[in-house]
Amino acid sequence: QVQLVESGGGLVQAGGSLRLSCVASGSIARIDAMGWYRQAPGKQRELVARITSGGSANYGDSVKGRFTISRDNAQNAMYLQMNSLKPEDTAVYYCNARSVTYSQDYWGQGTQVTVSS
Repeated sequence: QVQLVESGGGLVQAGGSLRLSCVASGSIARIDAMGWYRQAPGKQRELVARITSGGSANYGDSVKGRFTISRDNAQNAMYLQMNSLKPEDTAVYYCNARSVTYSQDYWGQGTQVTVSS
């Protein structure tokens, strides 16, 4: 099993920045890609950004140019730097780890990000 713990959420004004962190523990060797997803009230969970173990990243269209995902394999950690935040970025943000070998997704408990206008 893989355990994921997020931190760094909070309340920020529009135009501000936040940095989310996710630390993985347990069966780390199972992890291939890691990513951030978010879910706003009444909406489906959506991909924010994903990064492979080799460092290749892709982003959801709504965050391109504003958010940056990074990964520190030595620390078993992943980060999401969020700049130029907008009220529509308000959501619960979830850390995800994917194991291709075991065909399994692992999720953190989520961290709330609220952007005020």
